Amino acid sequence: MTYLKSHLCSFSITNCRAFYKKFYKSIGFLFFFFSFSATSATENQIQLIQQAAEEYILATIEWPSGGTLEATAASIDSRIFATDCPTSLTSSSSSINPNASNITVLVECSEENWHVYVPVRLTRTGPQVVLVTPLSRGQIISAQDVTINMVDLQRFRRQGFSTIDAVIGAKTKKNLHSGDIIEARDICVVCRNETVTIKAVNSGMTITTKGIALTDGSHGEHIRVKNSKSNRIIEGRVTGISEVTVVF
Repeated sequence: MTYLKSHLCSFSITNCRAFYKKFYKSIGFLFFFFSFSATSATENQIQLIQQAAEEYILATIEWPSGGTLEATAASIDSRIFATDCPTSLTSSSSSINPNASNITVLVECSEENWHVYVPVRLTRTGPQVVLVTPLSRGQIISAQDVTINMVDLQRFRRQGFSTIDAVIGAKTKKNLHSGDIIEARDICVVCRNETVTIKAVNSGMTITTKGIALTDGSHGEHIRVKNSKSNRIIEGRVTGISEVTVVF
């Protein structure tokens, strides 16, 4: 090496400078490579980070009633800086929207002063009422017409029904096909211009009378009805098939 440097430097000053420039650049690259390798995350560290992010989602996000919730952490670049954390990793997120498809989770080790942002994909499934036979507009839904299927709630974001009892006796507002998920807008639990039962509730006492629905309504919706005896128009909440409850 000494001979080579002397030979090049004796040849010209330009060659001498070029040699040292390449020599120190090579040394710098080696230092960078070994330093980078020493601080890059191991496969086990990456798995622990992903696991921490997934467990945070499963523990924080509300599970769909009667359904399932899956959390899948995205791949993490192994070139990130991470070390073995002497204590448990901590996780947090600025967003915990249960309807989101993806949530970013911050996983950190405060003792070792490092953190990683991990995108986590959510998959939510839940029971929904589905037709097994086609129905025409105006038909009454019976128990033989429907079943319960588990549905990807990330794709189905409209208001459906999770129990069969919620749709039995309801009337269809349009033609429906076999395999369709029944939506609230597809049926009327209480239908306009039809006779309904009005339940007036006050301090534990219930009075029942008949009335006429002035609008369509689904479970939980507030609609206007006319008392058939007094002709008084009141507002009540749909609580069942052809049933409206008014609380005084």
